[in-house]
Amino acid sequence: MQKGQVDLDRLDHRILEVLTSEGRLSVTDLAKRIGLSKSPTQARLKRLEAEGVIAGYQALVDPIRLGLDHVAFVEVKLSDTREAALRAFNGAVAQIGEIEQAHMIASNFDYLLKVRTRDMLAYRTVLAEKISTLPFVSNTSTYVAMQAVKETALGDVT
Repeated sequence: MQKGQVDLDRLDHRILEVLTSEGRLSVTDLAKRIGLSKSPTQARLKRLEAEGVIAGYQALVDPIRLGLDHVAFVEVKLSDTREAALRAFNGAVAQIGEIEQAHMIASNFDYLLKVRTRDMLAYRTVLAEKISTLPFVSNTSTYVAMQAVKETALGDVT
């Protein structure tokens, strides 16, 4: 088992599987779905939360219904990749609401960002006024998504 990894049994995995698809279930309904009584299900749920396996609960919002259907992936190359520069970049990225995801990448570029806006004009503004001005950005390359074929949360956790 890797450092920080939590040992989970079959029932723990079943709880996670049910909750990742139906997060609003009551403990009673969850207990019925996994085949346990309410008290042990609730104890397992509290343990999964306390150990950080379940990091929180949130509503999944459809960005298309909000008019945010323009998705771009941005490769970012930094001019400096020392630890202080990475921390500065990471902190600044966290402040930009249009950036849905940011991943440090082992490649010929340093980060891959997923950016969601309402249209190309809005994206160009985010790129010019926010992303390009992030600390240590030396250049960017943009790839515009034509269609989301699969977008899920964690999905199958078993």
